[in-house]
Amino acid sequence: MSIMIKYVHVYPGHLGLAAQLALVAELRGLLVAAPLFRSSIAGGKQMSVRMSSAGRFGWVSDPRGARYETRHPATGAPWPAIPDSVLAIWRAIAAPHLRDPARLPDSCLINWYDASARMGLHQDRDEGDFGWPVLSISLGDEALFRVGGTARSDRTESLWLRSGDVVLMAGAARLCFHGIDRIRPGSSNLLPRGGRINLTCRVVT
Repeated sequence: MSIMIKYVHVYPGHLGLAAQLALVAELRGLLVAAPLFRSSIAGGKQMSVRMSSAGRFGWVSDPRGARYETRHPATGAPWPAIPDSVLAIWRAIAAPHLRDPARLPDSCLINWYDASARMGLHQDRDEGDFGWPVLSISLGDEALFRVGGTARSDRTESLWLRSGDVVLMAGAARLCFHGIDRIRPGSSNLLPRGGRINLTCRVVT
């Protein structure tokens, strides 16, 4: 079952504790191959989240701009494959919203938030076709998710995302402005050192 915030579908508790633990274990191995790094935004300011990716493409941002790349910016290696467990979530939740139900994401962005990290309101606009949905998975500490409309000035609504929640932005929600205002430290013991992991799956090409 899902709930709606603005036009966005939220699936509370879609992943049980066992599934969350298994996914975190997979991510540990993945991040050995593709270590977390910091991207920069306009003006050279570093983002407060650390990130990595899996899939054919990874998202990076630096003084040359935001874009998708086929290789990790620090190691030069191709990104590791998206875990099958993540693809299973995509098939279960995103498939009904796909014009081709067999289409899988090209990229899974991995964002790690510490207690002070946030993500300003933004649109996901670096993909080639906005007809495909964006799916995200929350693991660890709770995060205050804020979503508006397709104009930055539109009224926003907020919802606390908890570990195991899944969010789908499809159709009218695909280009909604959205962001994370703050993290609630210590609200989950899923990650031994605390913090929050967000996985965001996108079709790039």
